[in-house]
Amino acid sequence: MSTFNELGLSSNLMQGIEELGFKTPTPIQKKIIPLIFENGNDIIGLAQTGTGKTAAFGLPLIEKVNTENNSVQVLILSPTRELCMQLAKDIQRYSKHKEGLSVVPVYGGANIDTQIKALKKGAHIIAATPGRMLDLIKRKAANINNINTVVLDEADEMLNMGFREELDNILETTPDTKQTLLFSATMSKEVTGISKNYLDNPTKITIGKQNSGAENITHQYYQVKERDRYPALKRIADINPDIYGLIFCRTRQETRDVADKLKKDGYNADALHGDLTQSQRDYVMNRFRERTLQMLVATDVAARGLDVNDISHVINYNLPEELDMYTHRSGRTGRADKSGVSISIVNSREGSKIPQIEKIIGKKCEKLPVPSAEEIYKKQMLYFIDKVKNAEADESKIEPFMELVNEKLADLSKEEVIKQFISLEFNRFLDYYKNAPDLNAKAENKTSKADGRGRNKQAPGNTKRDNGKNNGDYARFFLNLGKKDGIAPKTIIEMVTDNTRDRKIKIGDIDIKDSFSFFEIEKQHTDKLLNAFNNKKFKGRKIAVELAGDKNGGEKKSDKKAQKKR
Repeated sequence: MSTFNELGLSSNLMQGIEELGFKTPTPIQKKIIPLIFENGNDIIGLAQTGTGKTAAFGLPLIEKVNTENNSVQVLILSPTRELCMQLAKDIQRYSKHKEGLSVVPVYGGANIDTQIKALKKGAHIIAATPGRMLDLIKRKAANINNINTVVLDEADEMLNMGFREELDNILETTPDTKQTLLFSATMSKEVTGISKNYLDNPTKITIGKQNSGAENITHQYYQVKERDRYPALKRIADINPDIYGLIFCRTRQETRDVADKLKKDGYNADALHGDLTQSQRDYVMNRFRERTLQMLVATDVAARGLDVNDISHVINYNLPEELDMYTHRSGRTGRADKSGVSISIVNSREGSKIPQIEKIIGKKCEKLPVPSAEEIYKKQMLYFIDKVKNAEADESKIEPFMELVNEKLADLSKEEVIKQFISLEFNRFLDYYKNAPDLNAKAENKTSKADGRGRNKQAPGNTKRDNGKNNGDYARFFLNLGKKDGIAPKTIIEMVTDNTRDRKIKIGDIDIKDSFSFFEIEKQHTDKLLNAFNNKKFKGRKIAVELAGDKNGGEKKSDKKAQKKR
């Protein structure tokens, strides 16, 4: 079957999906829709997110609903509020031209009284999260004793989130004669267990290899030192200037930390984690869907049920604790026949997990070198030039000013205009990556003049204050002030001793740039120094001091202006 017309859908439904731009059914739709029409057998559908499974079960179930019967006929259970709302929205769009059909979403984090009122008005299809559905059943606000179909969407996610008890209690209240449709990306032990308990001789449909990643996703990884995860992440973002990505971290705290660093460094990013209120979560999600955010940093739990199209990159800031979760993470990109990239940042110890991931997804993961400064310059510059070339110019608005512009630029040649234009846009960017170190793990035991650690030759502009000490005993710090702020070696020495109130602290190399500086002090005074500079100012400007080449940022940093979105 190559068209929706051949799947037995009514003219009302065909009108709705044609208006949505549906033309050719996806593989899962071709297989599932006829099965639901033909008999009432239970079905297991194994498919990744983005394969079209909502329409696969939604379209035939809409057809089967009897709108003259005002009772609940279909219950769809999904793991999260976002997915529940999306399912209800999709089914409403599909059924636009089927009169009288009522779809009611119910989920936690919203006023339950409002949902009870909606159910009392009548619902043919309920899309629900397990916790809220069980609450409504206990309150006798939802009657599912006579439903004919239950859909368990993203069953593995619901079980991973600990909803097994809720699912058991809900399914026990449903009639034995119902049809059960179970959809999952993986066939885990938990999913197998619930299918044995609640599905009767199910027909199993697998789209792609079981537990494997989508064919149109490219898998890559970068191997770096543990301290260089964040600098590597920034370079990955910079080498992909049009990134629209989801970054996975293991913990809430790490999610907050990474998102805060990205925002501080000028990227359009925010965090999604379990400590957010529902209104905060909705605000972040709306910004991401509207592409106001380029990067969303999330934990696995917070991202469950996330339904956003056209994500270009999934980045594993850390590999998941359970490697099977890699499939779920990577499945957020490469949806609806579009290509996507799944990237992992691993340290030396985690490198051994890559073959395990390759076995799970049935594909190779390509090891790439962390992009160099030169590669990033080139990519960013060409990207910017392409944007300029492709910009739509409104002649009517620009023309009145062209004479003045031409007059201002009259003493510059074409080449000079271009040079000034590029310099204005990229000087700070170039300064930011000047002498950027090699972040690849293979360079772990090497010293390099590029990262300021080579000690055989003193770099220009460095001032050595403690020549008798081994610099391995020193910690290196970034300061957001430089020559243009009136900073000299003596200034930094006075700032350190005055703010720490400790004139015995030994100071090592001092390296002053135009808009920022680096300096070293003995490692044992690191905490004292960082605390001493909290909320301090220099000539009215807030001072920012951070560890350089450590877990708080292994790359040299410029001032706030240099950290604007490049």
